[in-house]
Amino acid sequence: MEERAGPEEIPESETRKTPIWLELPGLLFTALAVAVVVKTFLIQPFYIPSESMLPTIEINDRVIVNKLAYRFGDPEPGDVVVVLNPALTDEQLQESFPEAVIRSVLEAVGVRSRPEVDLIKRVVAVGGQTVEVTNGQLYVDGVPQVEPYLLEQEIRGSFGPEIVPEGHVFLMGDNRNSSLDSRSFGPVPVDEIIGQAILRIWPLDRFGTL
Repeated sequence: MEERAGPEEIPESETRKTPIWLELPGLLFTALAVAVVVKTFLIQPFYIPSESMLPTIEINDRVIVNKLAYRFGDPEPGDVVVVLNPALTDEQLQESFPEAVIRSVLEAVGVRSRPEVDLIKRVVAVGGQTVEVTNGQLYVDGVPQVEPYLLEQEIRGSFGPEIVPEGHVFLMGDNRNSSLDSRSFGPVPVDEIIGQAILRIWPLDRFGTL
């Protein structure tokens, strides 16, 4: 029986391949697009440029923020969160489209954040609780708070008493004597929280949960 000739096989060495230098831009763009999507909806690295959370978070630390944390639960006292600066106006928060794109790409890799816009603080009280600072001590519902993470145990000045509205949180920095927080701009609505800071990823020698 006569065998039929099969299709001519092309040696692998002769198959056409796209040079890696042509594929690289597409791969980089895809990686950046994925990073921006993850940053927008899931988690985001934040660069810390201020001293308001010393000694818990130091200047130039990078932390991971979980943006889904309060989609399925409520903030609790002790949580470290990132919020938009309530002291800024809508005009101050506005940015052009190119500025927004550049910022999103840089923030996606934790290279840059907006120090005047994004604030990182600790939740000290939630809706319905009463906050007061007197005699160098924080009181919540009349109970003195034990806060070993503070930079200085004695808090200067006084505040309150003030009842936190429902659906809000009262925020303070761990560096209580050098922190712009709810003592200045008031309680913050829960739905304005960007996310919960859960992990310090840089520097490596301080890697760990918050």
